[in-house]
Amino acid sequence: MLRRIVVKIGSSSLTSSEGGLNRKAIDFFSSELAALKAENYQILLVTSGAVAAGFREIGYAERPKLLHEKQAAAAVGQALLMQNYREALTVHGVSAAQVLLTRSDFQNRKRMGNASMTLEELLGRGVIPIINENDTVSIDELKFGDNDTLSALVANLIKADQLIILTDMNGLYTQDPRIDPSAQRIDHVQEIDDDIYKIAGGAGTSVGTGGMRSKIDAAKIASRGGVPVFIGKLNQPGQLAQTVNGQGQGTYFEANDSVLPRKKQWLGFLSIPIGTLTVDAGAEEALIHGGRSLLPVGVRESTGHFQAGDVVEVVNPDGEILGRGIVNYDADQMQDIMGLPSSEVVKTMNSVHRLEVIHRDEWISLKA
Repeated sequence: MLRRIVVKIGSSSLTSSEGGLNRKAIDFFSSELAALKAENYQILLVTSGAVAAGFREIGYAERPKLLHEKQAAAAVGQALLMQNYREALTVHGVSAAQVLLTRSDFQNRKRMGNASMTLEELLGRGVIPIINENDTVSIDELKFGDNDTLSALVANLIKADQLIILTDMNGLYTQDPRIDPSAQRIDHVQEIDDDIYKIAGGAGTSVGTGGMRSKIDAAKIASRGGVPVFIGKLNQPGQLAQTVNGQGQGTYFEANDSVLPRKKQWLGFLSIPIGTLTVDAGAEEALIHGGRSLLPVGVRESTGHFQAGDVVEVVNPDGEILGRGIVNYDADQMQDIMGLPSSEVVKTMNSVHRLEVIHRDEWISLKA
C-alpha cells in the first residue's frame, strides 16, 4: 500500500553559508527522494531556499532584510531552485511540479480544498510536488516561518503518514551540543509540553530563518493532526529510507492520540486572531481542564476591534496564551458584560443569542 511522506528541507541544508545553491546537496536529497519513491512511497517535498538562492544572483552582498528586497531575491531564487530540483530528479526518471502557497491559501476553506485536490492529482500521477511559500507576494505578518509550519499544514492537509523535517542538527538535545559537550539527544518525544519548549533552541543560521523552536511548533501542529514527526539530519545515502523505518539520526515525535478535526486545526493554527480576552483563574481552569465554555463572568479584559464570529486569542493574567476561539459578542458588547454573572448579562443585553463568550465547540486549547 502506498504511504505518504512529507519531507521538509531547510535553507541551511541546501545553500552555502554565503548564499547560493549547493548543487551537490540538491543532487543528494533528490536521489534520496527518488529512492524512496521507487519503494512505492508517495513523496511531497517542502523546500526553503528561494531567498538564499537568489540574493547573490541579483547583486546583494548579504541576505536582504527589507521585504521588497527579499521578494525580489525570491523571484530569482525560486526559478533557480526549481531548475536544480527538476534536473536532479530527472536523472532518476522522476517528474516534479512546483506548488507555491501562502498562508491565506490555508485560511480560505475553498482555496485550501483546491490545493488539496491539486496535490492529490499530482500524487496520483506519480509526480513529486515541490512546495514552497510564495515569498514574492507573502508579507512578513502572514509568513509561515522557514516553511516548518507550512510542512506541518501540508502533512495534515493530505493526511500524511509521516512528516520528516531535515535540518543541520541531528535532533533535539537537552542542551545546545555546539556549546555543551555533555548534551544528550532526545530520541523519542511522546508529548510536546513546556519542558520540550524550554530546551528547544532559539535562532537559526544566517542563511535560514528558523530554529529548533519553530520545528517543535511544526511538530506540535502535525502531531495534533495525527501525523508523527521526525526532526533530524540526513547526510548519508540510504538514510531517508532508514528514517522512514524508525532508524533515523534524530528525534521522533509521536502523533497525538486525539486527532483534531480539520475545523479545529484551522482555528488553532491558521486563523488570525482579531482581539484578545484576558480571563481569570477560574475561567482558565474551566477552559483548559474542565472542557467548558467561556462565560462573561470569567473575562477580566478585552482588547481589539472584533465582531461576533471573529477569532480571538485568550490569555491568562500573566499573558500566557491559553487558546483561541470564535467569539459570540462584538468588542463594544464585551466591554459592557465582562465580569458579569449570567443573570446580569441577560439584563444588560436586550437580546442574547448565545450566553457564552466562546462556546466549547468553537474553542481550541493551545496551552502546552
